[in-house]
Amino acid sequence: MTFARKLGLGAVFVVASGLSTAGVATAAPVIVPFQINPAPFGNPNGSFDVPAIQCAAVVGDQSGVVVITGGKPGGWGCLLMAPVQWVNLSTGATGSAQLSDGLNGIPAQVSMATGAGQVVVMVSPRQGGTVTPGFATLSVP
Repeated sequence: MTFARKLGLGAVFVVASGLSTAGVATAAPVIVPFQINPAPFGNPNGSFDVPAIQCAAVVGDQSGVVVITGGKPGGWGCLLMAPVQWVNLSTGATGSAQLSDGLNGIPAQVSMATGAGQVVVMVSPRQGGTVTPGFATLSVP
């Protein structure tokens, strides 16, 4: 009889622990795509030989953190070593960072601790020229 009780108690424990973790939900990261529009030779409509630069902001992996990376598969497509400025409209905090160099097969990206709230991010090229910076507004959990 004691063996049956131990077996039953063990089964209840396994089922209870399985049910307690079944209710835990994790939020999937949200990807917010945006682009930087080059205007070669002052042409605001762009050019077929200079396509728009695809970037993405990723939120939800960590609380209060925004990751800027490329918007193409594998995280590629954003500018290398480009400056990034941000403003948290909820708290008034501001900051700046720089995308990585994209060497050794690792796409350019930067993680920024913006804090939770409504955040505006701007990515612009390092070199001068006629370029419309890329803006994204996002809600950071």
